[in-house]
Amino acid sequence: MTRILDFKRRPAASGTTNSVVIFLHGYGADGNDLLGLADPLAPHMPDTVFIAPDAPEKCAGNPMGFQWFPIPWIDGSSEEDSARGAAQAAQDIDAFIDQILEQEGIEPAQLIVVGFSQGTMMALRVLPRRDEPIAGLVAFSGRLLEPDTFADSVVSKLPVMLIHGDQDDMVPPGHFHEAGEALEAAGFETYGHIMQGTGHGIANDGLSVALSFMAQKLGLLEDE
Repeated sequence: MTRILDFKRRPAASGTTNSVVIFLHGYGADGNDLLGLADPLAPHMPDTVFIAPDAPEKCAGNPMGFQWFPIPWIDGSSEEDSARGAAQAAQDIDAFIDQILEQEGIEPAQLIVVGFSQGTMMALRVLPRRDEPIAGLVAFSGRLLEPDTFADSVVSKLPVMLIHGDQDDMVPPGHFHEAGEALEAAGFETYGHIMQGTGHGIANDGLSVALSFMAQKLGLLEDE
């Protein structure tokens, strides 16, 4: 049984919806944490709706925020609880994507997902298992949850932009390379960008790269 996700919605600046960006936040945060990225993005994507759900569980490591699944080395949960939580959250996100596609009246090719940290981990798990690929995934500062078996679970192949800080001590940048190698080996159109001098966060150069990727995959470059 899937859980209904609460979310915030920023309407398209133009009043016309031609595409949607869904933000998936990290551990201990909430939808508002990433929805603010709509401010610098919207002027370049005026026909895009921005949507940011809250993860379905209160965060064990930060009760003010939410989690997609517990993290044993932070909150003392078991590996079994973590795996079970990730599996349930994957179902929740998959159903949420279907809900947004119907609600906004768009096709998968008009949807971009932007994940950060744990949100990226969930996106990399959910999106390749969907029947139809979306326009693209911007994957900030995350990793593959099951890199060794990733290729076996792939149903559809979407373009992926991996972005990571070289000073990230929360999710070390080695996971950037691991994910890139696994995606390329599985036949995904894969891009990567390292944010120099950046820790576990999103720097201006990373956001600029993300915008260019989204504009290209949504066919917006001719409007720039």
